[in-house]
Amino acid sequence: MKILYICTHNRCRSILSEAITNYLAKGRLQAYSAGSQPAGEVHPLSLKYLAEKGLPIAGLRSQSWNDFARDLPDIVITVCDSAAAEACPVWFADTAKIHWGLPDPSKLAGSDTEIRDAFYEVMATIEQRVQKLLDVDLKGLSKTECESVLKSLSEA
Repeated sequence: MKILYICTHNRCRSILSEAITNYLAKGRLQAYSAGSQPAGEVHPLSLKYLAEKGLPIAGLRSQSWNDFARDLPDIVITVCDSAAAEACPVWFADTAKIHWGLPDPSKLAGSDTEIRDAFYEVMATIEQRVQKLLDVDLKGLSKTECESVLKSLSEA
């Protein structure tokens, strides 16, 4: 099952989600990330804190959701509020879509410790949601049923 995480600029939250999902899923799920207006580079602190946690960062890049027009994901998860409000490309029409809002740690002003803690908190939230996702069998569910299950994972 393929999951596409979307954040407008695809430089922080969606990148964190991609890396954490692929690490925890160990091949059971395939995660990617993209943006409607990609920044063209991954936020350096995203890479730093993923590496600090021992997660692989090779291959992570900021890319457009247009790159997925031919290789459709099974699930699209928006992780920033602005991306959730955007109209998804028409080719995502039959894909299960859900919003898992996350605060943006890359926009925080504060001490190095406060910024690190903000990144780690977002990463912990992603880890919790992905662990719950790995406990659920989504195969065979309708789009509506899949969306309902995915939504419940972010509420608990």
